Amino acid sequence: MNGRSSVSAIDQSSRLPLSSVDPVGPAVRLDGRQSPTALAVARGTARLLHSLGFACVSELALPSGRRADIVALGGNGDIWIVEIKSSVADFRADQKWMDYRLHCDRLFFATTLEIPCEIFPKDTGLIVADAFGASMMCEAPEHRLPGARRRSMMLRFGHAAALRLQALADPGGPYGSEF
Repeated sequence: MNGRSSVSAIDQSSRLPLSSVDPVGPAVRLDGRQSPTALAVARGTARLLHSLGFACVSELALPSGRRADIVALGGNGDIWIVEIKSSVADFRADQKWMDYRLHCDRLFFATTLEIPCEIFPKDTGLIVADAFGASMMCEAPEHRLPGARRRSMMLRFGHAAALRLQALADPGGPYGSEF
């Protein structure tokens, strides 16, 4: 799993026809900015992260003003950020991902089987996903967050998750779309 060659298959055993499955799971936030491909990659990636013991919040605003595609919080306090790239053009047009490293212990890209793995930086992790699951192709190197930044990110994560749950429970309530 350390190489960046293309994946022969993502777990095929759990595949269902798209018509029988909601294409977006509850861990993926719909706000109209994501393509269907990006939503599918986010859903599969969230499933993988959950299987690894992480809780996920999508589209989380960071202290820097950037918005991370997926922030994952592990039971031991590890914070991972996953940047989703749905095409080569998407990757080439977006260089803001370098800022994300300041807000996580590990930084990953997630993409589809169709995108060549070789385009992604070697000092990040790589996940290949579809709407039904994902495989980790390359582990991300660890760069531990300072304590104050970790606390800030954990509070941001918890606050956003709680407000989103409350918005689901009370759709007409005063919970703004920024969460």
